[in-house]
Amino acid sequence: MLTVTESAAQKAITLINNSETSTESDLGLRMQVVGGGCSGFQYSLEFGGAKDTDRVFEFHGLKVFIDPRSTLYLAGSVLDYNDGLMDSGFKITNPNAKNTCGCGESFSV
Repeated sequence: MLTVTESAAQKAITLINNSETSTESDLGLRMQVVGGGCSGFQYSLEFGGAKDTDRVFEFHGLKVFIDPRSTLYLAGSVLDYNDGLMDSGFKITNPNAKNTCGCGESFSV
């Protein structure tokens, strides 16, 4: 199962509420693993609604949508948000990743 920290959920909710599509009540965070990057797979985060085949989770008031294939790659992962001076943004810690690239944007299993 995936975990979303409170700081990540709060930041995502703030971004959703400030977006142009914030009038939609069923918006959430879509987490997906797609092919690409220098290590083979990369993460995709975007705001939107659930698709019919998505698994829907809720963490600290944030709806998270994950397609069935990505669920396998994200099992046990933690989504966090850091607001530091040198390292800010969303960060995914994935125990399934065997190798990651130097920039941390892609991984292999």
